[in-house]
Amino acid sequence: MVRGFLGDQSNASFYAGILISSFALSEALTGMFWGSLSDRVGRKPVLLLGCAGTMLSMLLMGFATNFWMALFGRALGGLLNGNIGVIQTVVGELVRDQPQYEPRAFAVMPFVWSIGTILGPCAGGFLSNPHETYPALFSESGIFAQFPYLLPNLVCAALLLMSIIVGLFMLEETHPDLQPWSTKADFENSVADTPLMATVGSIANAGADLRAESYGTFNRVDIQESETWVVNADGSLQPSAMPLSSESIMTRQIVMLVAALGIFTYHTMAYDHLLPIFLEDKQVSDVSALRGNIHDMSGGLGMTTQQVGMIMAVNGVIALFIQAVVFPLFAEWLGVWKLFLAVTILHPIAYFIVPFIALLPTNLIYPGIYVALTMRNFPYILAYPLILILIKEACPKPSVLGKINGLAASAGAACRTLAPPVAGLLYGLGGQIGFTGIAWWGSGLVAVVGAFQLFYIKRDRSKKSTVRVPCAAPVETGLEDKDVIRIIVSEV
Repeated sequence: MVRGFLGDQSNASFYAGILISSFALSEALTGMFWGSLSDRVGRKPVLLLGCAGTMLSMLLMGFATNFWMALFGRALGGLLNGNIGVIQTVVGELVRDQPQYEPRAFAVMPFVWSIGTILGPCAGGFLSNPHETYPALFSESGIFAQFPYLLPNLVCAALLLMSIIVGLFMLEETHPDLQPWSTKADFENSVADTPLMATVGSIANAGADLRAESYGTFNRVDIQESETWVVNADGSLQPSAMPLSSESIMTRQIVMLVAALGIFTYHTMAYDHLLPIFLEDKQVSDVSALRGNIHDMSGGLGMTTQQVGMIMAVNGVIALFIQAVVFPLFAEWLGVWKLFLAVTILHPIAYFIVPFIALLPTNLIYPGIYVALTMRNFPYILAYPLILILIKEACPKPSVLGKINGLAASAGAACRTLAPPVAGLLYGLGGQIGFTGIAWWGSGLVAVVGAFQLFYIKRDRSKKSTVRVPCAAPVETGLEDKDVIRIIVSEV
């Protein structure tokens, strides 16, 4: 697309990087806003608005006649779409009381993302310039000849419109404070009385209200009541409805996990950016594993665009298999925290081995590539949902989960903005000094930093226990004594 807008083909990769980074940068600026807004107005309206914003962005991209119009459309899509963080919040709220389903639930979004990374480029390649690809169906003087990238964007916009319609009627609100039973006013204004059906005989017109508490042989019927007190250790009351401040939301655990997500996003985005460049870059010399050395790791593998496309498709299949099969099994076997430690520590290996593929004999190139991709996909696919689960567990209050996930999405988007140009710069520098492996090892060094950061992350999962004991009312409550109360002790 960028090559079609620019006359100078030599700068196409640079402008393509700007176009890609513009969405991530815009998303980084507004991600926390959309997450905070979903805490106030609900998840559903923010999700639908995000889809509408993306649909508008796709239409602008389709009707773009120059690079700057396409850049504006791409940036607008990032500004209007905070759905990554909000979707993470919705998933967390759906399994809030069922932690055994968290690994499978949080694996759904990266699973769908992987499908999109396979189908999206295919749709763009098959539907762009339709007047040239399918001249029998599209005229040389038609609208799709004037706007050669309109058709794939129209298809995507139509899919987004369908998702908005389906979401409008079928998506349920998951915000815990916006449920029909979530406020005190809802309880006070609701009744549980069921009118008695008219009957025949002596009770058809009863002289007494059979629904009254005092009807019968008892003067009063005691109804069990449920009350909530939040007390200190000395028995004094805590204000239960006090809103959390920014300081209490930004706990040390939240900050460390968001930083871990940012580090993870940076080096994985750098890998995704470097892989096709490395595969297509020409080989400087003919080397083999027997006589190759570190100074021969300059350039790439010299593959064609079709070969790279096939490798990327196989890579998507590997990722789908790990997400659907491997991740749930390992999460159940090791648990969330131990598995997160394992994949974070193993992740740097995936970066350090890639440059050595260029030293392999020709008949081992493809096996080496697929082994390297498998070793990369294993920690990459597993780490992302694990971090999301840990962020959800560290959230101090369910009603601010959207804001925290918005912050995490903004941090990830900011790192996605930085990773491609930095990785590209290192690869270019490596080409000048005769060692392009510096780009891979630089990303691996960032992954090492992420492994060392584990020492600053402490998993403090909230624990609750319930007891039912005879007890009087707490000190300073001013409430009458109860025969029996139920106490919930929370460790946070």
